[in-house]
Amino acid sequence: MRRADRLFQIVQLIRGRRLTTAAFLAQRLEVSERTVYRDVADLQHQGVPIEGEAGVGYRLGAGFDLPPLMFTHDEARALVASVRMAQVWQDPALARASQVALGKILSVLPTAARVAAQSMAVYAPPIGLEPAVQATLQTLREAAQAHHKLQLRYNDAQGLASERTVRPLGCFYWGKVWTLVAWCEARQAFRSFRIDRMAAVQTVDGAGGVFRDEPGKTLADFLRMAAPQEVLAKWAQEG
Repeated sequence: MRRADRLFQIVQLIRGRRLTTAAFLAQRLEVSERTVYRDVADLQHQGVPIEGEAGVGYRLGAGFDLPPLMFTHDEARALVASVRMAQVWQDPALARASQVALGKILSVLPTAARVAAQSMAVYAPPIGLEPAVQATLQTLREAAQAHHKLQLRYNDAQGLASERTVRPLGCFYWGKVWTLVAWCEARQAFRSFRIDRMAAVQTVDGAGGVFRDEPGKTLADFLRMAAPQEVLAKWAQEG
């Protein structure tokens, strides 16, 4: 990789993350940490507002941006493949948004890159989620984003029905099956619910239906408890 390309990649990797370590940059760029320290110092001297220091981590100052990016053929193909999968395995709103975003990207690509991307030989036949499950997934995702409590009517693996009021925290895809991780107010504990077993989902109305993050009840708390440490470290690095 040319040094100019490496400097550009350093800025790309740092921006959008809360804190990026030199070790992470060195691993991604396949260079030594000493090289990263030198490159970051050079970028700072050139006026790029990189905050932080060696041994602590780096972040990009507010207000800095780069010109529009150009994608390689392989990057454009990856976007097309991802959107095709999104059409059948995500909720309808995300699928539509990803399709619109892809159209915008393809429209500014050079002709050769656009043709290469659109001819990508990876497809996702329409045998993914049932429409009802897709609609439920959208409700859950939007509730998690807005911090809205939900009331669920749920059937467990034995077919036993229950009603729960939960704080939706995140949706997880396991290959054909989506689950909701939530804080269950009845059990006062984290619980995971298969979306295809939800008989009914309703947003809790009123002021009492909005929740705030509380220590011990957040998605980060769940991940610290449930995920392997190496996975957590990777997620923390990638922001």
